Amino acid sequence: MLTASAIGQVRSFNRTVTEGIGVLDDRFLGRGRPVGESRLLWEIGRTGAEIRGLRARLGLDSGYVSRVLRSLGRQGLVRIRASRADRRVRRACLTAKGLAERAVLDRRSDALAERLLQPLNDRQRAALVAAMTNVDRLLQASMVRFAVERPRSPDARWCVDQYFAELEARFDAGFDPALSISADARELTWPAGLLIVARLRGRPIGCGALKLHGRAPAEVKRMWIAPDARGLGLGARLLQELERHARDAGVRVLRLETNRALREAIALYRRAGYVEVDRFNDEPYAHHWFEKRLRR
Repeated sequence: MLTASAIGQVRSFNRTVTEGIGVLDDRFLGRGRPVGESRLLWEIGRTGAEIRGLRARLGLDSGYVSRVLRSLGRQGLVRIRASRADRRVRRACLTAKGLAERAVLDRRSDALAERLLQPLNDRQRAALVAAMTNVDRLLQASMVRFAVERPRSPDARWCVDQYFAELEARFDAGFDPALSISADARELTWPAGLLIVARLRGRPIGCGALKLHGRAPAEVKRMWIAPDARGLGLGARLLQELERHARDAGVRVLRLETNRALREAIALYRRAGYVEVDRFNDEPYAHHWFEKRLRR
């Protein structure tokens, strides 16, 4: 539950951070440019980046990114070129001057971090670094977005492929999708079902799906979170999203089956209120069958 106290603490934290790292100064790190320009230089990196990828990763609108890139171009730090693979895709690349400026920003960022830590004793430094690590992960969790996706989109196919690869590695006898109960693109397209993709900074990090059967119980399928995004509570949030869509579709009962090797998933389902029931299908890879009645 959100409280006024919690909101006030977040606002206080934001003010302290922006003051501490110098965001309030339009000459960030003493380089004569605002923090937005410096951050874009960093994100473009040594090898360049697609402009649409920059927008997605930083959550910025195209107009703002275009203005910042024009400013960096006038300073001789960035040039824009069409991608060799697809002339319709534009890439931002750092010039030699831009690479040198990025190196300066890198050194000054290290120096800023040292200035923040230097006044503290060893115990305080360890506590601050640990707290920052925790805040970083929690903020990343808050930035994850869930959206219904076409099952044949590149990001959806990538997530399902990663899911199958993990099952192949973890199941005792491997995994062959052709032997498992189907959940193909047709079955995961409305009104037969749906597929949700989770993204962090525009990058797909998880998926989950529903198969709908009219008034009969619906099925949860393709639940997967990328290994580097686990531990952030995203599995529970993804399951809640699927349940919300199921309720909206009039579903009263959700079912799922899983393999005994997926211990984390089994624990997640039990925490979420799923009850183990008798076998209700012939899934060859399943050892556990679960069911949950959804409240309106």
